[in-house]
Amino acid sequence: MWESIIHRWLRVPYTLYVRTNRKGKKPRATVLFLHGIGNTGAAWDDVIAKLPSDIRIISIDLLGFGKSPKPKHLVYSARTQARAVISTLITQAIAGRLIIVGHSLGALVAVEVAKRYPMIIRSLILCSPPFYTSEDDKAPLHRERRLREFYTLVKTHPEQFVKISALAMKYNLSSKSFSVTIDDVDSYIETLESSILNQTALRDAERLKKPMTLIHGRFDPLVIKSNMTKLVEYNNQAELRVVSSGHEVRGRYVSAVVKAINDALQPPA
Repeated sequence: MWESIIHRWLRVPYTLYVRTNRKGKKPRATVLFLHGIGNTGAAWDDVIAKLPSDIRIISIDLLGFGKSPKPKHLVYSARTQARAVISTLITQAIAGRLIIVGHSLGALVAVEVAKRYPMIIRSLILCSPPFYTSEDDKAPLHRERRLREFYTLVKTHPEQFVKISALAMKYNLSSKSFSVTIDDVDSYIETLESSILNQTALRDAERLKKPMTLIHGRFDPLVIKSNMTKLVEYNNQAELRVVSSGHEVRGRYVSAVVKAINDALQPPA
């Protein structure tokens, strides 16, 4: 009852589960990690293990995933996720500007946070960002249309998607923290609809005045590289790096993310 009053009717943002909170001694920067759809903050463990000890590190579970709240009434949009991220950061007493590292869905949320709260952002590292054109843009590319058709199929047949996801986990084709079950598939579908299919992230990223590093897996079937290329052409604060990997942050992708973070930690020229 109280949760409904506080969050649904008074619109107080949710507070998220903080999976990693490594404070360090006199940290020279704070790095916030936002995971992809179906994952948790644990997806970043391999990256975090390779980072220097003199930075503060926070990884969280986004709304609907891991140990964070999974309210049934919620619209899981990037805006809602961003508000919950900021609410959580306030509870953690974050000082100084953030380097936000987001993967897939987390990249879209990172853009939303930077759009709404630019003063707290130092730079963004966007890993496999699923930037798609918005509904009122010109007709999307053929590959983007096919991806949208695939996502629509997932929405209409969630039980089949759960079975496919189980196979992906069984054969180690997904992140170690990836999990979609019949119990949480509703959160996945709602997030897919509200944050990925109906997004403004590409337009928003074009307008951001913050350093952005985009990382693209050369064999990633879920990301439209040409959309990232156009973003880099339009926004001179953005750069694109390509790694011989797929969609998930694993293998060579881990080293690419670590390097991007270390580069972002350097003082500006």
